[in-house]
Amino acid sequence: MTDQEFQKKADEAMAELDRTLEKAADEHGFEVDRTGGALSLEFEDPPARFIVSPNSPVKQIWVSALTKSFKLDFDEEQNAFVLKETGQTLSQLMSSAIGHHLGEAVDL
Repeated sequence: MTDQEFQKKADEAMAELDRTLEKAADEHGFEVDRTGGALSLEFEDPPARFIVSPNSPVKQIWVSALTKSFKLDFDEEQNAFVLKETGQTLSQLMSSAIGHHLGEAVDL
């Protein structure tokens, strides 16, 4: 994948994630902020911050959440960024991480 292809796919994935997180934010009580191409999720209760950002040099999207770092590669077959270890897409990983943090089911 070229740098331009990665940037296009990452931009699309981040924009879609931003839209779905904005819809879920009010319902689940967190805030979403998009700056410099990264998404930041702020939780008040319990307090936490998750960061989702594209990493162009390695052509991955990185998620910092639950005191861990997740690195997702683009999967052509699924046409999505996927965590190799679990097979979760970016949206599925975020649903799981947010749900785990809040102690409730979250469907993005």
